[in-house]
This record gives sequence, C-alpha cells and structure tokens, in this order.
Amino acid sequence: MTKFIPEFPKNFLWGGATAANQIEGAYNEDGKGLSAADFVEYIPKDKRTKDNAMEITSEQIRRTLSGESTARHPKREGIDFYHRYKEDIALLAEMGFKAFRLSIHWSRIFPNGYDEIPNEAGLQFYDNVFDELAKYNIEPVVTLSHYETPYGLTEKYNGWVGRETIDHFVRYAETVFKRYKDKVKYWMTFNEINIITISPFTGAGILSDKEDNPIQAKYQGLHHQFVASALATKKLHEIVPEGKMGCMLARMSHYPNTPNPVDVLKAQQDNQANLFFTDVHARGEYPKYMERFFVENDIHIVKETGDDEILKQYPVDYITFSYYMSMLSSDSPEGEVTEGNLMNSLKNPYLEASDWGWQIDPIGLRVVLNELYDRYQLPLFIVENGLGAYDKVEEDGAIHDTYRIDYLRKHIEQMKEAVGDGVDLMGYLAWGPIDLVSMSTSEMSKRYGFVYVDKDDEGNGTLDRSRKDSFYWYKKVIESNGEVL
Repeated sequence: MTKFIPEFPKNFLWGGATAANQIEGAYNEDGKGLSAADFVEYIPKDKRTKDNAMEITSEQIRRTLSGESTARHPKREGIDFYHRYKEDIALLAEMGFKAFRLSIHWSRIFPNGYDEIPNEAGLQFYDNVFDELAKYNIEPVVTLSHYETPYGLTEKYNGWVGRETIDHFVRYAETVFKRYKDKVKYWMTFNEINIITISPFTGAGILSDKEDNPIQAKYQGLHHQFVASALATKKLHEIVPEGKMGCMLARMSHYPNTPNPVDVLKAQQDNQANLFFTDVHARGEYPKYMERFFVENDIHIVKETGDDEILKQYPVDYITFSYYMSMLSSDSPEGEVTEGNLMNSLKNPYLEASDWGWQIDPIGLRVVLNELYDRYQLPLFIVENGLGAYDKVEEDGAIHDTYRIDYLRKHIEQMKEAVGDGVDLMGYLAWGPIDLVSMSTSEMSKRYGFVYVDKDDEGNGTLDRSRKDSFYWYKKVIESNGEVL
C-alpha cells in the first residue's frame, strides 16, 4: 500500500482571528456609539453559573445607562488595539501571518445603526488598520457583524426583530464595501449566526424580555439576518466583483452518546439544527427538516414577497466556521455535564478537556471538514480554533505554553489529513492570536494568544505585549506551510 502524504495548498491563508468588541477598547472615542457588547458585564468566577446564555435584560441596560450599575464592562476596554494596532500588527507580521480576521465595529461607522451619514473618524480608523496590514502583505478577512449590533437599533426596533434593520445593515455594508473596495477581498456577514438562538441579545441585539413570544422573535430576527446577508452578498459582487462573501457558523458537531438508535437520531437532529444556518446561506433556501420544528414550536416566519428569491439568488461564496470541541447527544441525558462553546454537553470519556471544561477533539475537526465539504462543495475556511487556558509568566518573563502548542499541532495535523481527503480548505485562523477579552465570560485570564497581554480580570496591568513559546512555534508552522509542527 502506497503511503499518501497530504500537503497544504501553496496559497494557504495562515493567520489569526479577533473581534472588534474584544480587542479595540475606546468604546466612546471618535464618535463611536454603544453596541450590544458594551453592555456585557464581568461576573467573577465565584458568582458565575454554568449558564452560557450571556443574555442581558432591559433592567440591566436601564441600570447601566442611568449610572446605577457598578459592574465592569471589559469589552469597552478590550486590549486597546484602537491605539496599539501598529504594534499588534507588527507582531502578527513577525509571525509571518498571511491573513488576519477582524471585525468592523458597526457602531463606529453608524453610531446608532440607523444614521443616514457615516462617521468619518470610524471609517478612517479602519483605513489605517487595512493600510498597516497591507504594509506587511497580510490579507484582511473582515466580519461585518461580530456580536456588535448598535444599541440604537435595539432601542428603536428591538434589534433584528424589526425588519427595518435589514436596510440599515445593507447601507452599512454598502458603505464599507465602497470605502475599502481596493483593500479587502474576503468578507463575512454575521459571526456565528447561530448564536441568535442561544443568546438573542449577543447575536442580534434582541431583548427577549420585551417579547411576548421570545422564540418567535429569535427566528424572525434570524430570517431578517438571512435576507440581509443575501442582499449584502449582492452588493459586494456589484461593488467589488472579485470580492468573496462567506457565512460563519459555530460548528457544534454532535456524536450519539451510545449506539442506541434513539441517541443516533438525536445526534442527527442536533446536527441538523446546527447546519440549518449554513444550509440557508449556501443552498439559498430553508431546509425541509425545519418545517416540522417550526410547526412543533409554533413559529411562523413572516416573509415579504421576494424574500425566498433573494435567498436563492445570492448564496455565499465560501463557508467559514469556528471549531473548538465536539458534543454528545442523548435522548435521555444522564451523567456528568461539561461546559463548552456557547452550549454545555455530556462529558465524552474518550476526550481530554481544557481548563474551562471544553472537550478537546482534533479528529472531530477532520470529521467536520469532510462533512461540510461533502454537504456543500464550497471552499471552507477555519476562522476560529484555539485553546483558552491559564498562562503563567515566569520570573524571566517567559511563557511556556506547551499545552497550547500541543492543542494546535493536533488540530493542524487533522486539517492536513482532511486536505488529503479532498477537502478544499482556504486557510486557518487561530482564535485570539493576541490575548483578548473572552467573549463568553469577559475574562482576561482565559488566554488564547501567541502574544501575552499584561492585563488581569479586574482590568489591572500595563497592557504590555510579550511573546509566548507558541509565538515562535506558529512562526515555524507558517514558514513551512504546515510541514514543521
């Protein structure tokens, strides 16, 4: 038997991924308005529960706006990328990054979301960032909406529940496409669009306590996002003919907990519930299996004439996803539960787990890549994968994060195997190449980066940057196009 040795494509896009609300800070500078992320409170570990919903209530917002709340909002601070972007991009370039994923903070461009005229200072900031990336030949990969719905749209329409938000999003998209048409080729509409069904405020600026039927509101808001995504894709192709639009899914791959057919069926249903989002984006229509779900949950999607045609005419060009872990499905779940990305899961006895209980499953990434490519036959792009862990700074300043290197190495090995299986994989963007504020817990101690940022959970620190061992390791990975691991 001949041994097959897979290789990554020569133009493979190695790099890292971030979000504006987790790195920029400067939440009230240069005309920026408030966004959903600016209301997320830091909850110390001893007061935190296993509820990963990350929801915000109307009362929390009232207390924050009135000044009654004494809570910290770490995403308002980020890691000060807004003022330190040149330093940070230089570090990415030193690692040899081919691509860098970032998001544009919608409320930097349209402070309320519904403004008629864009904020020039916000547009100029991203001009500066893209120019700095171009200096090092780093390709920007830009998310239009990464959990950053402007609060003005929540106030006026309850976020994406209001159909009016579609037009405001499309105007925003058109504005940045025209402004950056010569600087950005790769775009995505909504980060982890499936978050809307788990945390409507995070994903869509929807305050559930304002809705008589919260589940109806979630799926109606989702429909509006689907239509907005298709219309944004249309605009991109008109304004930037060589531009590529992707969708983005938090891939929650489910295995059956046992060989019992009821568990196998439950896993299939859980996977369908996750892949529903990419089915609409890539195939341009609602899958038939969702009809039963809508009937059984009394959900009635209100569509306007032409919506179905818009979805069908303007599907995405490529599919991006985050992958951190796999999950178990059971018809009658019993046993130990562990935390995970956005959702909790039964514990898989065959897998190790991170400091935060997320189950580590590199082979699962190969499975996911093959499943997605078989399903859609579109180019795939891993735009989030990484290990959140506690890092220790030694007396000499060194950070020996061998655990992170081990995690990433095993996942990259499985990516290479998937490429050998025939998967069309565009690139790999490790999550949080520079330590940033955690999305789910707003911690700094949950670190992902190759670059350490001197800041703790309470906001104390110098913000100085330093290189971890993984920095030098990833540099070799990129230099060798994934051959030296």
